Amino acid sequence: MAGQETHEPGDDRSLLLVDDDEPFLRRLAKAMEKRGFIPEIALTVAEGKAFARANPPAYAVIDLRLTDGNGLDVVETLREARPDARIVVLTGYGAIATAVAAVKIGATDYLSKPADANDITAALLATGDSLPPPPEHPMSADRVRWEHIQRVYEQCDRNVSETARRLNMHRRTLQRILAKRSPR
Repeated sequence: MAGQETHEPGDDRSLLLVDDDEPFLRRLAKAMEKRGFIPEIALTVAEGKAFARANPPAYAVIDLRLTDGNGLDVVETLREARPDARIVVLTGYGAIATAVAAVKIGATDYLSKPADANDITAALLATGDSLPPPPEHPMSADRVRWEHIQRVYEQCDRNVSETARRLNMHRRTLQRILAKRSPR
């Protein structure tokens, strides 16, 4: 990790993982345990907030979009309960506005999915103001575009006409994009 300093987890290695993708969450918990953390998992905003209030961890990895709400609510609750917690927000729908919002309310860092345990560990343990190294396998530009289109499509309740209007795109062009598989 050239150019970025890290610190050791210290005595308190408690880690809260909040994500509604249970298979991903379980894999990440095992990987973080191998890296010396003591992970607890939550699948919803409500579970994450309850755990953050009852046992505020030293570290947290919180997905931005959860089935029952916004992961930023968990970030706020944890920041109130434990101001020194190091919090990384994860999302499959990276955007500058949400990154700014996450950092403003107390997130230490912000990573786009797919992020692996090494990326997450580096973000949790980073010190200083230096930028983290670029991801080992970043999303392609085509994949980022596809993810953005999918996000807007979901936000428009899967309405093709409304999505096309908001993206300033012809409806038939959008239909062709939606019919294809996601790029790698």
